Amino acid sequence: MAAVEPEREMVRRAAPFGPPAVVLALLAGGAVGGWGVGWSAAIAVGIVFANFVVNGLSLARAARVSLIVYSAVVTGGFVLRLAVIVAIMAVLNRFSFFSPVAFALAVVPSTIVLLAFEMRLLSRGLGSELKLPEDKGAKEVPVQ
Repeated sequence: MAAVEPEREMVRRAAPFGPPAVVLALLAGGAVGGWGVGWSAAIAVGIVFANFVVNGLSLARAARVSLIVYSAVVTGGFVLRLAVIVAIMAVLNRFSFFSPVAFALAVVPSTIVLLAFEMRLLSRGLGSELKLPEDKGAKEVPVQ
C-alpha cells in the first residue's frame, strides 16, 4: 500500500470545493429560473459531489484488498452509482419544485468539471508514488 492513497487524496483535495459549488448552483439556478430550478441544480451538484466521494473512498478501500476487488468496484460501482442517480431523479420528479432540465443541466457540467479536476491532479503527479503489489499467483513465463 502506498503511503498516500491517491483516491483518498483526491477526495481530500476536492472537499473544500463541494459545498461552495452546491451554493453556487442554488444561487445561479435561482437567478435564472426561480428557487425550484435553483434547488434542482443544487441537488444535482450535491449528488455529483457525493458520487465522487463515494467512488473515491470505495476505490481506496478496494485497493487495500486486491486488484480484482478494485476492478470489480470500478465496474460494478459505476453501474450502481449511475442507477442510484437515476433513482433519485425519478423520486425527485414527483415533487412540484423539481426541474429535470435544471437537474440535467447541472449534472453534466459539474461532472465534466470534476473530471477535469481529477485529470489535473493526476497530471500533476498524484498517484505517481503508487506501487502495485506483486501478484503472488502469477508464474514467471520464460522468455524464449
